[in-house]
Amino acid sequence: MIEEIKEDAQDRMGKSLGALDVALAKIRTGRAHPSFLDSVSVDYYGNITPLRQMANVNVEEGRSLVIVPWERAMIPVIEKAILKSDLGVNPASSGESIRISMPPLTEENRRDLAKIARSEAENARISIRNIRRDANNDIKDFLKEKEISEDEARRGEDQIQKLTDDMVKQIDKTLATKEQDLMAL
Repeated sequence: MIEEIKEDAQDRMGKSLGALDVALAKIRTGRAHPSFLDSVSVDYYGNITPLRQMANVNVEEGRSLVIVPWERAMIPVIEKAILKSDLGVNPASSGESIRISMPPLTEENRRDLAKIARSEAENARISIRNIRRDANNDIKDFLKEKEISEDEARRGEDQIQKLTDDMVKQIDKTLATKEQDLMAL
């Protein structure tokens, strides 16, 4: 029973870490990275399709992205989707491809983006703590129903706390990496 609770908590905490990674990938650093466009979806003949499934996205010269659609007719549609996506960049088409130049970040922008990253990390920590609380409540319910002993309950709560501590360390490490990327010139 306790092992099932622990596995469920670990799975849910892993999803929280994944959500943090997605949120931090949307925060741009000064460098271009193909994952910057992961949130862009394009109307592809009536179907909303992720950009990655209809074009190649490559980094060129460190500060620009080049998008080469598999169908040349989709270039204006992709440009519109990028403009609608609120990423703060302007696409420029050159006939067969679309180029996105990443403007350099100012010091003030870097601080603001670092603040947003810290906020996302705190949201992930809160999520982890909520999962811990739920798991501990499940253990206490089993204890009330006399399905487990007090020693097993304490051991289970200790395992959940250790798992929580490990996840929070991973969040802190991920945040530190992102802040370092943001502050690098």
